[in-house]
Amino acid sequence: MTLADLDTDDLRFRTSADVFDDLRSACEQNPDLATFETIGESEEGRPIAGVALGYGPRLVTLVAGAHADEPVGPETLRTLVLEGLAARDWGAEGGGLEELWGEVTFRIVPHVNPDGEARNWPWIEAWDVGRPHETLAAFLRGRRRELPGRDVEYGYPAMRPENAAATAFLFGDGPVALHASLHGMGFSEGALLLVERGWLDRPETDALRHGLAEAAGAVGLRLHDHDRDDDKGFDYAGPGFWTTPSGAAMRAHFERSGDPETAARFHNASMDQAAEAGGDPLRIVTELPLFQLAADYEHEPGVPALLHTWRERTPALVEAAAEGADLGPLVDDLGLRCVPLADAVRVHLATLELAIRGVVA
Repeated sequence: MTLADLDTDDLRFRTSADVFDDLRSACEQNPDLATFETIGESEEGRPIAGVALGYGPRLVTLVAGAHADEPVGPETLRTLVLEGLAARDWGAEGGGLEELWGEVTFRIVPHVNPDGEARNWPWIEAWDVGRPHETLAAFLRGRRRELPGRDVEYGYPAMRPENAAATAFLFGDGPVALHASLHGMGFSEGALLLVERGWLDRPETDALRHGLAEAAGAVGLRLHDHDRDDDKGFDYAGPGFWTTPSGAAMRAHFERSGDPETAARFHNASMDQAAEAGGDPLRIVTELPLFQLAADYEHEPGVPALLHTWRERTPALVEAAAEGADLGPLVDDLGLRCVPLADAVRVHLATLELAIRGVVA
């Protein structure tokens, strides 16, 4: 059994509060394998959950929710914990993940930004893959994203209490073998994976490339092929791949742009913090779209023409959503579709499995 085999059929979006006691209970029922703790509180006093899972010699750190308008990552990590522990009940013949638990020790923060989750919840709760226009309108009206200086991903080790709590829990027992920060995109042409540049030419990354394409293709996602010409330190590494972000690269970008005030708002990314814990960790960021731009077209390598068209239409889309107008004329030619939650979680889990295999091989 692998992570990608975990049950995702009945998944729905939940809040951190909805699942907090479920995570605690699952860990308490498996004390030989899992521990649960409240690792801290958000700025507004919401508890932040942390789960330690497994007993293997390699440390794998996983975090999601830094950008709270990207809700699939938290559901992926909740699924890993809850369904991973539930799989023990399948018995020896059923498989389970016992081999994995003996290879790695996970430290998992399923949602590092519960305050942001609360602000985004109205549109997340309204998510309905069968009604893409209405779902898109709710998203455009209700999406809330934090700016530099408030962005949890670029706030390590202690810009916000959420960062301080995650730093102590995730990276206090380094060195780290693998760190993954699960993210998403509002709109893209397909799946994207960011990989630490020092790992790009290693054989393990070849398996990631092929595995991501296979897992994404199985749920109708192509690879998002976008060459940003090293914008903000995101180097293009071929269709579906960029290099991981760093606080230093973001600061350098804004310094070059003559904006030192914005540059100063970027602290470490979680990627940077994982490296400071020691070792040479594989660091990855998953990026899957909530809304895929899926129309067929003659594609020029590195140029996502549908995404560029989308961005040109964004002001009109936002205005139409605010007025309650029909969005169809602005999106139907782009092949807009909502990516089902279960499909997105499967791709995330398959990617994590491939990354883990790369560091335990």
